[in-house]
Amino acid sequence: MLFALALSACASSNRAAHNEKMGRVLPPPDTTTASGAYEGATDYRVGAQDLLEISVFGVEELKHQARVNSNGLINVPLVGSVMAGGRTIPELEQELGKRYAEGYLQNPQVSIFVKEYTSQRVTLEGAVKKPGIYPLTGRTSLLQAIAMAEGLDEFADLEGVVLFREVNGERMAAAFDVAAVRRGDMPDPQIYGDDVIVIERSGSKSAFREFLRVVPALGLFFAL
Repeated sequence: MLFALALSACASSNRAAHNEKMGRVLPPPDTTTASGAYEGATDYRVGAQDLLEISVFGVEELKHQARVNSNGLINVPLVGSVMAGGRTIPELEQELGKRYAEGYLQNPQVSIFVKEYTSQRVTLEGAVKKPGIYPLTGRTSLLQAIAMAEGLDEFADLEGVVLFREVNGERMAAAFDVAAVRRGDMPDPQIYGDDVIVIERSGSKSAFREFLRVVPALGLFFAL
């Protein structure tokens, strides 16, 4: 009954409401900022090929980027090789601070954020040519994520693309009309690690079907 009422309410929204809601997208997940920078608030562990930006407060010359190699190592000015793989950001910050303090700096304050989450993954399911789990190697949009799966297949419903994400401890979803995104009428949202993108098939008789026909045009997102 609640589902039917939700559908009725969405379907009865006028054009003004449609325009007002256009462009509302899911906020970033709990682990990152809107720019994609890791905030160190979870137990995310650095992986091979992640790109780290490292800075030391008050020492501009030591600000640099370091790519984690296949063995989990990074090269750090004055310090040399440091094992980053498998460590959390706070653990790595503490280790670099310790290294810098050994003869170089007094009470160094090291800050790190992950610019590219190569060890982060996005899952694409449904009507794409190659469903699967793909690495994120930098800032990635919905359309770019779909392209990683070699695009939509011939049975894809352009109005039935759903993005699932963990936000503030809740599982949330947003639906998109890919044709509208391509035209620039809807935003092309940024994709983050652990996002799941599901593309509905045309003619599907799933329980979510009618809901998806209304929500993409409105750009709404809901807790599940």
